[in-house]
Amino acid sequence: MLVRGEPGIGKSALMAHLAESASGFLTMRASGAEFETELPYSALHQLCLPVLAHLDVLPAPHRKALRIAFGMETGTPDLFLASAATLGLLLEHDQPLLCLIDDAQWLDHASARALAFVARRVTAERVAMVFAAREGLHELDHLPKVDVQPLSEPEARALLAREIRAPLDERVRDRVLAEARGNPLALLELARTAGLTGMAGGFDMPAPAAAERSFRARLEGLSPQVRLLLIVAAAEPVGDPGLLWRAAALLGVEETAAQDVPLVEFGTRVRFVHPLARSAVYRAATESQRRRAHSALALVSDPLADPDRVAWHRARASVGPDEDVAAALAESASRAQARGGVAAAAAFLERSAALTLEPGLRIERVLAAVEAKMSAGDFDAAAELLSTLEPDDPRVDLLRGQISFARFRGGNLPTDHLLSAAAKLTDKEPADARTIYVDAIEMGMQTGSLATVLEAARTAPPAPDLPRSADIILDGMVALADRGHQAAAELLRPVVADSGDQAWTRWPTLGFLLAVELWDADAAHDIAVRCTASGRESGSFHMLPIGLAMLATVTAYTGDFGAAKEMISEEEAIAEATGAAPIVYPRLHLAALHGRREEAEELFSRVGPNMTLSVQYATAVLNNGLADYPAAMHAAAQAVATGDLGVVGQALPELVEAAVRCGHEQTARSALAALTERTSAGGQPWGLGIEAYARALVYEDEDAYQQAISLLDSTTMAIYCGRAHLIYGEWLRRQGRRRDARTELRHAHELLSGLGAEAFAARAANELRATGEHARGRSSSASDILTVQEVHIARLVSDGATSKEVAAKLFLSPRTVDAHLRNIFRKLAITSRRQLRDLPAIR
Repeated sequence: MLVRGEPGIGKSALMAHLAESASGFLTMRASGAEFETELPYSALHQLCLPVLAHLDVLPAPHRKALRIAFGMETGTPDLFLASAATLGLLLEHDQPLLCLIDDAQWLDHASARALAFVARRVTAERVAMVFAAREGLHELDHLPKVDVQPLSEPEARALLAREIRAPLDERVRDRVLAEARGNPLALLELARTAGLTGMAGGFDMPAPAAAERSFRARLEGLSPQVRLLLIVAAAEPVGDPGLLWRAAALLGVEETAAQDVPLVEFGTRVRFVHPLARSAVYRAATESQRRRAHSALALVSDPLADPDRVAWHRARASVGPDEDVAAALAESASRAQARGGVAAAAAFLERSAALTLEPGLRIERVLAAVEAKMSAGDFDAAAELLSTLEPDDPRVDLLRGQISFARFRGGNLPTDHLLSAAAKLTDKEPADARTIYVDAIEMGMQTGSLATVLEAARTAPPAPDLPRSADIILDGMVALADRGHQAAAELLRPVVADSGDQAWTRWPTLGFLLAVELWDADAAHDIAVRCTASGRESGSFHMLPIGLAMLATVTAYTGDFGAAKEMISEEEAIAEATGAAPIVYPRLHLAALHGRREEAEELFSRVGPNMTLSVQYATAVLNNGLADYPAAMHAAAQAVATGDLGVVGQALPELVEAAVRCGHEQTARSALAALTERTSAGGQPWGLGIEAYARALVYEDEDAYQQAISLLDSTTMAIYCGRAHLIYGEWLRRQGRRRDARTELRHAHELLSGLGAEAFAARAANELRATGEHARGRSSSASDILTVQEVHIARLVSDGATSKEVAAKLFLSPRTVDAHLRNIFRKLAITSRRQLRDLPAIR
């Protein structure tokens, strides 16, 4: 739950009450700090301190991820693994847990994302997580929310009577009630200082501001030494008494000054009575006083143990540009990035740039700060910072394009910025210009602006004598637009076939779609595998889901629906855990191949407009399987009309089949010609086999039917192989050759029903009945009656994974995995993991 409300409204008091009331719970606490937002994982470390002794129970990769994040080992932390490890650590306890995270608006970026990840996954566990914040956080938008309301006037009067012992003049009390506006902190602070504030005016301000003004009023009359001590305490965010007193001594403050200090509690930590009290002290100080405090803190902080804090204090103490301080901040940024603190790095770099006098170096540091802010997901701040640079720098255009793409919701095209950057680099850095054109092509495919990008790419500088992969891809894409598939394939075939090429790590979507466009099944599979592996190795929230989605699609067409469901389940688990939208197109393809109309159409109706093309293609496949050829023809024609890379080629055979069945001979022949251009250019068995059965449909050519069957392997392209047998058997039956037809239809039915392609299998069964033979009924497959997630869990368990190992993979608790297993056992009428391993349908 997220508890929201203005400063002083009582959030912390509610959290304290909750902690006191939680009998039987292990209470774990963390709090964001205004001056700690630059320290990655600091709040997460606070929260996990009570359970760090249990680190050894975690799987080795998770254990290492947390140790690196908390500075217990060296290395670069993986936010994804650290988040999953935190979840595992919390769920290792039999005792219920209460996690209280106060002042969440000041959580460091890494902690905020990790805790949001955990909060999404504990809904069924004995873990309560309560966040308190002044306003909503986008990371926590999914949580139920409670807005803490102001006290009513009777409640406010009762609080005053209970907490304020000294009698208040009735007029003063009424003014205090009016100014506090039901804010408990403002109410008590104004009442305590009523005799000092002058109560004569200035009441028209928000309650938090009034409370802060009250805190400031309590500073009046304090000695200069006491006020200076308070300023140092406000400037020192750690609350370390040793640092405080060393800095205070440097400024000439005696320890006896602590006897008269209000607003601060001295103990093992130095704590202000409220964050507003710290703000009040810091804001009330002059610039000169703040710089003196930070300068002293920089001098007494350990430059070896805490160089980043030294640099930060030195920056706050600086009057103007200072290259030594700027360089120290840049080094701090590098350390923060190495620890996964991208938000911290952005803050260090932004301040470093502000203190840099040399123009060229300042530009480099601003650009680095922009990139860091983008990595942290703060695109608005990145755009604002970028606006301080001259627009004629191509790097500015490039970053603007990336920011625009991240925020793209239609309207101005982000590719325009990339094309501008490429044009500016054409003469000075032609190789960089050509690479940016390929960036724009990948982006253009996803924003619907590919045609515009390719038009601009025609003006790219010529490729070098020894072209790189990027050069070949660029020239191949231009050739595809200008001269067609044959010319493009001559360039693109070798680089597409080389799935190990580094280009496909940078442009995985483009590589996958080009492989599909060239009908190269092996390349499409290998690029998807490489993308998935790269995502796993890097822990990339971006790369791994893309790889899993591509691999699930390829796997579905090879006929392994169970493995495809496993990949879809993992991608959806990542999406749910990170708050991202799942990649839906693999589910669309799988639903179409399953051929269950109601289930598929319900899924199709739920996807957004950006998936229209995938829905059209999937609808064509579904309806061809169901023998609803007019609906299939309409959907396939819509998909073909878009001209989109990687989709038109796939939709063309669906259009050929539907048009033939509907008697639209010219449409079928035109679609076949377009298909033949693509498949002959690719020269791959997958494409040539599909073109052969499409040609057989149009021209009723028996040799073409047999050629299709010989080209389409029943193991690597099982769906298409089954369909080739099906349409050949249908043709043979119409020719009156019943015996031959039975052989093909029986083969088609066995293959398609075994895969779970129910609609196409039903077509084969109907045709068999028309020949006088009844198809053998297919026993239900385990994957038919399990959900996608249950299939995934069942396959993992059947491979020997423990509940704990499955939980770590799917970001669940072992208890939740066991609950899923009980449901799986019930559905499959089995009672043990051993029986699950013996089920061939799961494999």
